[in-house]
Amino acid sequence: MIRPATPADVPVIHTLIRELAEYEKALEEARATKEQLHDALFGDHPAAHAHVAADDETGETVGYAVWFLSFSTWRGVHGIYLEDLYVRPTARGAGHGKALLTELARLCVERGYQRLEWCVQSWNAPSIAFYEALGARPQDEWTMYRLTDDALAWLGGGGQAA
Repeated sequence: MIRPATPADVPVIHTLIRELAEYEKALEEARATKEQLHDALFGDHPAAHAHVAADDETGETVGYAVWFLSFSTWRGVHGIYLEDLYVRPTARGAGHGKALLTELARLCVERGYQRLEWCVQSWNAPSIAFYEALGARPQDEWTMYRLTDDALAWLGGGGQAA
């Protein structure tokens, strides 16, 4: 069962985010609080959206997708950027990940969005195989860049010492 997240889902989504960070060997980087997550998803100016996957028999939340709107200047329309897709290891293989992606693809089609995009770590062979089996293709001609922490503060400060 896939459904849009509600404020009551924030604690379990937060837990799942930390599980994903641990799986990706980056738990120390997962600093978001439940309060920040709630504000980002359900505050006055939501920055993101979320869907949850629940086990059909128990109703337990076993996965989530957090996403936000992107925009293509070349296509002239929105798309969806999938920030996180995670299904607990004990629930993998039951179709929850595919169902989450299917729901986001359905939203794209319904709303006239022309892209559904995400990143995957190059070492994550099981996820890469899963995505490619669904028809997704890597964008090898692009290299992702990121500014965080000291580098972001330096540049944001006009290139001056923070």
